[in-house]
Amino acid sequence: MKHLFVSFFAFLVCCSSVLAQQQFNLTSPDGVLKVVVSVGSIIDYSVQHGDDVMLESSPISMTLTTGTAFGKNSKLTGSSTRTVNETFAAPVYKRKTVVDHYNELTLKFKNDFSVVFRAYNDGVAYRFVSNLKKPFEVASEEVDFRFPADQKAYIPYVSTIKEPLEAQFNNSFENTYIYSALSEWDVKRLAFLPVLIEGANGKKVVITEADLLDYPGMFLYKGDTANSLKGLFAGYPKEIKQGGHNQLQGLVQSREPYIARRGGVNPRPHPAHTSAHIPAPRPTNFPWRVIIISENDADLTNSDMVYKLASAPPENLDFSWVKPGKVAWDWWNDWNIYGVDFKAGINNETYNYYIDFASQYGIEYVILDEGWSVNKVADLYQVVPAIDLKELVSYANSKNVGLILWAGYYALNKDIEGICKYYSEMGIKGFKIDFMDRDDQIIVDFYTKVAQIAAKYYLLVDFHGAYKPTGLQRTYPNVINFEAVWGLEQMKWADAKTDQVTYDVTIPFIRMVTGPLDYTQGAMRNATKNNWRAVYNEPMSQGTRCRQLAEYVIFESPLNMLCDNPSNYMAEPECTEFIASVPTVWDNTVALNGRVGEYVSIARQKDDDWYVGSLTNWDKRTLELDLSFLGAGNFQATVFKDGVNANKVARDYKKEVIDIPSDRKLSIDMASGGGYVMHITKKLKIKN
Repeated sequence: MKHLFVSFFAFLVCCSSVLAQQQFNLTSPDGVLKVVVSVGSIIDYSVQHGDDVMLESSPISMTLTTGTAFGKNSKLTGSSTRTVNETFAAPVYKRKTVVDHYNELTLKFKNDFSVVFRAYNDGVAYRFVSNLKKPFEVASEEVDFRFPADQKAYIPYVSTIKEPLEAQFNNSFENTYIYSALSEWDVKRLAFLPVLIEGANGKKVVITEADLLDYPGMFLYKGDTANSLKGLFAGYPKEIKQGGHNQLQGLVQSREPYIARRGGVNPRPHPAHTSAHIPAPRPTNFPWRVIIISENDADLTNSDMVYKLASAPPENLDFSWVKPGKVAWDWWNDWNIYGVDFKAGINNETYNYYIDFASQYGIEYVILDEGWSVNKVADLYQVVPAIDLKELVSYANSKNVGLILWAGYYALNKDIEGICKYYSEMGIKGFKIDFMDRDDQIIVDFYTKVAQIAAKYYLLVDFHGAYKPTGLQRTYPNVINFEAVWGLEQMKWADAKTDQVTYDVTIPFIRMVTGPLDYTQGAMRNATKNNWRAVYNEPMSQGTRCRQLAEYVIFESPLNMLCDNPSNYMAEPECTEFIASVPTVWDNTVALNGRVGEYVSIARQKDDDWYVGSLTNWDKRTLELDLSFLGAGNFQATVFKDGVNANKVARDYKKEVIDIPSDRKLSIDMASGGGYVMHITKKLKIKN
C-alpha cells in the first residue's frame, strides 16, 4: 500500500532575507528533528533534535574542474517541498516491507544544480543533483560535519598508516573501534564509514552515506575547525598495477586531479529513438550524506535509512529467483575435517563431504573459497587439477545444494561477462568476490557492473575486501552480503590484544546500521578471555558457545556462513540443528535493548515464529526482555543459554523449553562473553 502526498503545509519551510541570506527550516514528520538550511555566499545546514543541537552550521559544496562550484556564490532560483509516506517491499532484508516517511526540501540554483534535503524521524540526509548536459569532472566535494562540543566518537581508522592521508585510500575497511574524544582524533589517519559520535543527553549520531553509485566513497578526517570532521575522497585512478595478494588486486600507482567523471544529462538521444520514445532527461544524482540520530542506542540496530535512500531495483529485472540461505564454509576451518579415509584439502573428496553435510542439515550452499583456481595467475578459467567443478556441481545438485565460488577482484574484472556466463551455465549459484580494497570511482563502478551482469545470469554476489554497504543490496537484491567488518576470520591470526567480544556488541550499533555483514560466525571451539589464543589451523572464538548461536539472530546476514568444519558440527548436532534452522531474511525486526559496547538484544520474526538473541561484553549480565511484541496467545520457547560453568568452560551451555510469561517479561542471564538465544513458537492447544 502506498501513500504519496505533496504539500506545502505538512511542515514549515520559511524563507527570509537576513544579511543577504535565505533560510529554510525543514522538520521531520514527527516534528522532533529540525534542519536549518542557509543559502548565501555558501550553503550550510544545522541539525537539532528536540532541544539538543546535533550539528552546528556545516558548509557543503562541490567544485568541478572547470571552476564551477555548486554551493559557493550560487544564485538560488527556486525551492519546493514535499511529504512522502510510502511502503515498499523488501525481498532480501530484515523486514518484509519498509515504511519510507520523510519531508523533503529541494533548492534549485542557477548553474544547473540542486541540493535535496530529507528529514526522517530518525535522521537527515542531503545530496547534490546536477542538471549539466555535458560530461564533467568533480575536482572535490566539501563535506564538513561540525559538532557542538568535544564529543566522544567510535572511530574505525584505516589499517594503512601512511603519509599523506591520500596514501591511505587502499585498505580493507576492517578494523576495531577507537573510543576517543574528537579532539583526540589522530590527525595522521583517515577513518572509514560509518562513524558513531555521542551527542547530548545520551543521543547518538551515525555518519555514513547511501546510494553510492558512479562516485568514490567518503572517508573522514579531523577538520581544521574545533570539533569538526571532514570528508575526503579518493582521486580517480590514473595508473593501476596488478599486484597485492596473489596478484589479485589493482594497486593504484597515481591518480587524476579529480575524484569523479560524470556523463551529464542524456548527452544525445540515439538516432533510432522517435520523439515518443526519447527517454526523459535524467539528472546526475550524487550520493546521500547521511546523519542518523537515535535517542537510545537500541534503535540504531533497527535503522532503515540507508536502505530507504538507495535506488529502487530496475523495473525490468526480476529478482524472485534470489535465494538467501546458509553456507558451509571451508577457509576458516582450514579444511580440517577428520574421521575420513581420504586426505582433506582442496579436492573433490573434501567438497563432497561438505556437500553431504550441507544436505543433511538443509544448508543451502557450499562455498569453494580461495584455492580452487590456479594460484597467482588471476585466471578464473584455470581450475586446479584436484577439482572437477562439473562433477562437483552435478553431485551438489543431486543433494539439493548450491555451489558458490570465491573470486579475486583482478581475475574477475578481466572478463566479468564471460566468467558469469560460463559458470552460470555450469550450474554455479554465485560468487564471493574479494580484495577490491578500495572505493574510488572505478571500484564503485565495478560493484554496480558485477551486480548487473550477475543478475543477468542469476548469480548471487557476496562482496569481500569491500567497503561498507550503501544500499546496493536494495538496488540489486542479488547482491546479498558485504564484509567490511572485523569478522571472526581475525581470530585465526589476530594478536591477544584483539577484543572480539566487545567488538561484537559494538558493530550492531555502527557497522550494521548500513546493511548486512559477512561476519562468518558459528565456531564450535570457544574460549574464555583468559584461554583464547590465535591458532591459524584450528581457530577458536572468544566468548561462549551460546554467543556464537545468538549471533545468527543478532547479525543481519542474508547469506550466512557456518565457519567451522563439518566434522565439528556433526559432533555437535544439537547446536548445528539450531544454527541450520535460523532464517537469514525476516518478516520483521524489533530492537529490544542495548548499549554500545556493552550488550544488545534483537527479536526477528519469520512467518509465525520469533527468534530472540542477546549478547553481552566481558561482563556477566542479567537483562529483562520485553516480549510484548508477541501479542495475544500462549507461547513457548526453545532456549540455548550459558551453562553454569560457561565462565570457565566457554562451550558449556544448556538447552531447555520454557513457557513465555503472560506478562511478557523474561529475565535472562549471560556469562562473561556470553549469549542467549531462543526460538519462540505458539503453544499448541491440547484437545481433551
